[in-house]
Amino acid sequence: MATALQVDDIDLSDLDFWLRPMEERAEAFALLRAERPIARMVLPGVPHLGLPESEYWAVTRYEDIVEVSRHPELFCSGKGTNIPDLPPSFNEFFGSMINMDDPRHARMRRIVSRGFTPRQLEKMRTDVEGVARQIVDEICERGEADVVTEVAARLPLRIILDMMGIPRSEERFVFDRTNVILGFTDPEYVDVGNPEAVTAAILTAGAELAQLVQELGEARIRDPRDDLVTALVTSEVDGEKLSPQELASFFVLLVVAGNETTRNAIAHGLWAFTQHPDQWERWRADVDGLATTAVEEIVRWASPVLHFRRTVTRDGVRLRDHEFAEGDKVVMWYWSGNRDEAVFEDPLRFDVGRTPNDHVGFGGPGPHFCLGAHLARREIRVMFTELMRRLPDIHVVGEPDRLRSGFINGIKHMRAEWTPVAPSAA
Repeated sequence: MATALQVDDIDLSDLDFWLRPMEERAEAFALLRAERPIARMVLPGVPHLGLPESEYWAVTRYEDIVEVSRHPELFCSGKGTNIPDLPPSFNEFFGSMINMDDPRHARMRRIVSRGFTPRQLEKMRTDVEGVARQIVDEICERGEADVVTEVAARLPLRIILDMMGIPRSEERFVFDRTNVILGFTDPEYVDVGNPEAVTAAILTAGAELAQLVQELGEARIRDPRDDLVTALVTSEVDGEKLSPQELASFFVLLVVAGNETTRNAIAHGLWAFTQHPDQWERWRADVDGLATTAVEEIVRWASPVLHFRRTVTRDGVRLRDHEFAEGDKVVMWYWSGNRDEAVFEDPLRFDVGRTPNDHVGFGGPGPHFCLGAHLARREIRVMFTELMRRLPDIHVVGEPDRLRSGFINGIKHMRAEWTPVAPSAA
């Protein structure tokens, strides 16, 4: 007879934990929420890379995640949002404003927000519809595809490249390098048995993305266009512009965070609809009426970013009956918060009509709420609308090939089938 899971057996730092069946993951987090909602965990160090062992506190209840998010003066981001302490230059290059506190964070956000004006957002709305149609056109006659690499990943990546003014010919180049940056714990993308090679691969991928956008930025200063790079290199806030290094860092954040999160929300959504075909038919019967709640449920269900870290800024900060010390690492587990039975009725039920649904799939409230949430919601809505309209019997075949990661709730590959149809006339 199987032994019942004990709270002391749960190790969120063990990468193998994240490859267990979802039911086991849900059981483990439910146990933590019930018995040890603020749990001490240890991430092993990597001595030859200068990364010491990291002790951290895993926060798993929704209410506590929201509380930490609302108080950046007590739980800061500037020391890093990944669990281990990385060099400051590494943090800022790969995390941009995610790894900043005010006033630097506010300055950066004000500048980059100039690229997300109402006019830009309206242009994106039309662009998303056109790109989704093109993607379905590319696969519709075949009747089968890897819907991660050929559907879920293509939409957000193409939108970002089009927004930035980067040629579509660079799509594969950017896709491969973002896979390395966020998939550095998965043997499909890097040699995980060789830590030096892993570090070199990440740094090389980042440098190549930086070079691509910096060269484009220089070109846009000389010859402005109607694209996001032009907006970013010409916008000023209080007399300040983005430096070439800041532009590169923001681009890495945009293509990594903006691509991977939406990509995995769409992928997990397709898998969820295959497992719950009644919800697919329910949404198809009221496409517009259920669109808003369906998208929110997909994001809650997927929780594409599993966690972010904060650092306690002073002694004596309290959360529940726990008192932290300055420098303590606090890790907010969004996947757990989005399944908290104290907030979500029957949280393990996938329900496209769920309301209310105040999930933390885009992060908790506060200054670091996802800047691209509006665009991500639009992309998810449009992609599923296009699939329902043109490939109504699409369904996943076999199990998804999941990313080996404790940071991104990723699906690398997933085969789907449908009745072949002709491309659109548009």
